[in-house]
Amino acid sequence: MSEGKFFAWMRRIASERWTAAASVLFLAALLVVAGAALTSSVTSARSQAVAPDATPITIPPVVKLGNDFTRIAQMLEPSVVYITSEYKVRPASQRRRAPQPGEQNEDEDQNLLPGPFRRFFEQPFGDLPMPRRREGTGSGFIVDKNGYIMTNLHVVSDATTIKVRLTGDRTEYKAKLIGSDPELDIAVIKIDVGRPLQPVKVANSDSVQVGDWAVAIGAPFGLETTVTAGIVSALGRDLSTPQQFQRFIQTDAAINPGNSGGPLVNIKGEVIGVNTMIATSSGGYEGIGFALPINTAVKSYNQIIRHGRVIRGSIGIRFPRDDGQMKNTLKALGFDHGVIVESVAPGGPAERAGVKPDDVILSLNGQPVRDGNDLVNRISEMPIGSEAVLEIDRKDPRTNKSERITKKVTIEEREKVFKEDLAALGGRREMVDEDQDKQGESSARFGIGIRPLTEDRRKALGFPLEGGVEVTVVEEDSFAEEIGMRVGDIIVSINRQPVSSFEDVKRIQSTLKRGDAVAFKVMRAAPGTARGQRQWTGIYLTGILSK
Repeated sequence: MSEGKFFAWMRRIASERWTAAASVLFLAALLVVAGAALTSSVTSARSQAVAPDATPITIPPVVKLGNDFTRIAQMLEPSVVYITSEYKVRPASQRRRAPQPGEQNEDEDQNLLPGPFRRFFEQPFGDLPMPRRREGTGSGFIVDKNGYIMTNLHVVSDATTIKVRLTGDRTEYKAKLIGSDPELDIAVIKIDVGRPLQPVKVANSDSVQVGDWAVAIGAPFGLETTVTAGIVSALGRDLSTPQQFQRFIQTDAAINPGNSGGPLVNIKGEVIGVNTMIATSSGGYEGIGFALPINTAVKSYNQIIRHGRVIRGSIGIRFPRDDGQMKNTLKALGFDHGVIVESVAPGGPAERAGVKPDDVILSLNGQPVRDGNDLVNRISEMPIGSEAVLEIDRKDPRTNKSERITKKVTIEEREKVFKEDLAALGGRREMVDEDQDKQGESSARFGIGIRPLTEDRRKALGFPLEGGVEVTVVEEDSFAEEIGMRVGDIIVSINRQPVSSFEDVKRIQSTLKRGDAVAFKVMRAAPGTARGQRQWTGIYLTGILSK
């Protein structure tokens, strides 16, 4: 065999071998594919055997739908804050004591609100052992880029430390209380975060109508930036609270403990109110919440940032709070507007000007007076020292004829006009003047705040006795706390001397010195009785004034 034929033969052999190898590989691949198909077929058959007529669900691509409520939530999140208030707990008892027979529960009637109405500041500690400090939570909203925040006074009142947390920021910023308005339950606090903040947009709450959308944002039960929606259910609700100026927007947007101080906004995301309280029999949301109109809150805010408090004018008259009753009475007397004077404050501007009970005030400075709210709001905004011209209809008892007369009344500060009427002030009053602590070692303090019992308050409490003063404050570590006095107790006598006014208590206190024995007789409501149907039990609280 020649050399050329030999190499040709070798190439043919190699080609045949590669062809065979390729065939083997191709055959192996076919077997693998067939096996996989068979396995898949078996697995599919097994799966389909469980639900043969079911179709797998396909998750669609991400598409953010969005709506007005989504936009509102995104708009308000940077402006709504979470507030934590810290309080000192009296060290005398580290655990709550169960109420004894004839005693009122410590938490009952803390807010002095009628019926089922409750402010809803969350204080999460049931019957657990109490630490030396406790916390409560609430909400608020930024109204100024420099860190000014509006909230409810009951969220921060009496707190030793106020902390604020912003949405998306776990830092707790210490807040300063700038000022407050007890009559509206409004407070202004401030934080410094070193950068401008995003304030809310404020609406004109006079434009709110029943049926408008309403969105509540806050931190119910500590769940921050919770958004709930509803409608405006009613306007101008008077809940007969001690605060004269509170007229609420009612809403069915879900509001719960911890929402206090948060904003109620319209469908544009503008604030129309400050969430303040709810009507509830269970302590939680039952479809009825109340927000203070933002127009009313803004007027207080503007005074607070200027003066640290709110100054209101007054002429020193009282009138029935029941608008329906007032309207019917006016109609019976032949009037379609006006205010019937129920009483005048002794020594007040109205009394000095000659205004008398049963007078009907028809106009103020030449403008008709629609009702009591209209009169109070206009008078309260007048400068202190200015003059109000009242047109009055008065019936002459001798001739039984009515006559129109004009009285000029000088506006005075409401707090001074009603300084002895805590129901009108709607706030708390310390029993002892600030100067009293400077009188030396012989001075004695009870450490309580009180208010006289008006007829309306007496009826609301179902208190059947004459006289007495209601305890509104018991100071921490005070003599009153030491002997077991509680907010809501009614003091009827001190050392067997009857009391029915602030002056009575102060007069008796002035005769006592450190080391003297004191016996208070107080009436205390039995637990579990309904408001207006309470059973009252008399007990003595006694002790020795600290030396």
